[in-house]
Amino acid sequence: MESITRWQVISLCGIALWIWISSVLKVTQKLRSLTQPWVCRLVISGTPIILKIQKYQHRHLDALFSVLSCVVSVPFYTAFLPLLFWTGHCKLARQMTLLMAFCDYMGNCIKDVVSAPRPSCPPVRRVTSTKDEEENAMEYGLPSSHTLNTVCLSGYLLHYILDYTEINDVFISVVGFVMVCLVVGLIGLGRIYLGMHSLIDVIGGLALGLGILAIWLCISKYVDTFIVSGQNVVSFWAALSFLLVFAYPTPELPTPSFEYHSAFDGVALGIVIGIHQTFHQFHHENVARVFSPQLTFPAFVGRLLLGIPTILLVKYCSKALAKWILPILANTLGIPVRSTSYIPALNAVPGNKKSDEIKQSGYLQKFFLFSKQTSFDVDTGIRLLQYAGLAWSVVDLVPSLFSHLGL
Repeated sequence: MESITRWQVISLCGIALWIWISSVLKVTQKLRSLTQPWVCRLVISGTPIILKIQKYQHRHLDALFSVLSCVVSVPFYTAFLPLLFWTGHCKLARQMTLLMAFCDYMGNCIKDVVSAPRPSCPPVRRVTSTKDEEENAMEYGLPSSHTLNTVCLSGYLLHYILDYTEINDVFISVVGFVMVCLVVGLIGLGRIYLGMHSLIDVIGGLALGLGILAIWLCISKYVDTFIVSGQNVVSFWAALSFLLVFAYPTPELPTPSFEYHSAFDGVALGIVIGIHQTFHQFHHENVARVFSPQLTFPAFVGRLLLGIPTILLVKYCSKALAKWILPILANTLGIPVRSTSYIPALNAVPGNKKSDEIKQSGYLQKFFLFSKQTSFDVDTGIRLLQYAGLAWSVVDLVPSLFSHLGL
């Protein structure tokens, strides 16, 4: 018990120390000055390659690569992973969720550290068929998140299938590997064809994805054991989620990347809390799986009809609750806060008396030595709690309803 607690304290203190050191030494700015010019040159020099690929433009290719981009996007995984939990493949679902959170954090960190542009449009033709793609285009380029996520999640899925089914056939393993490579290749090519990324972005996403996948395959067993049966899991993960918000680098210009990170940070927190509390009830290895006599397809459809509205309701309620509680808590503790979109009354407007009062009340802010901000964006906390509530409902509240209703 002492060794476990010591390890957790050392880890959290190490992250906090890194936040302070990187702020004092301006590590992000120094890394950016070293990497950004080099990456920008590669993006510019790679423009002719993009134009050559786009010479073969056709509406069918536009549709194909746009659909593929949507299928491997973060919103798709966010919608798909809850369904995976409810099929009974709980270990796969929680591993892929945490891996997704890891990929999202690392990829967006590197994007905002380097702050390298996407291919210039024009001359490059950029195809953004959905609102999600339009928001993605506002992020920085290196690395390609679609490529990174596809490498990690498809690679881990192949590993899980081969391990779960205990297939030792070399031919089947090779076929699975080839299929993963084909999907990754199509996604990478599609990102270039759509004008969303340059070649260096895709290569960077591929390299980072392979590195993260290799690390995850080594540590996933230990992470899973800790979440399922570890000590101080909830308090440790809550503190970790809080520190990761501050550890995130500041980009050259604001982008949606930080919003995506804080949302998935909340998802990971909610999943960990829910799994740890209800593992022996709903998430052990002997739970009913879809298409088995214990969980028929009609019963699974019933789960979807009940589960999806429930988690959407929880998401709405947790957001409303966070919008009410966090400003009151911040005011009580003397933390100066602002809101960019969720709470108009907290918009920091120069000359606004209320804004000045909020800023002047920030005595507790002196303890945040690693921060030079005059106020903190409460929207980040709201988003974190909103998605934590959503994820908790997926693995705790909704399975409890399934149990009571016999689904």
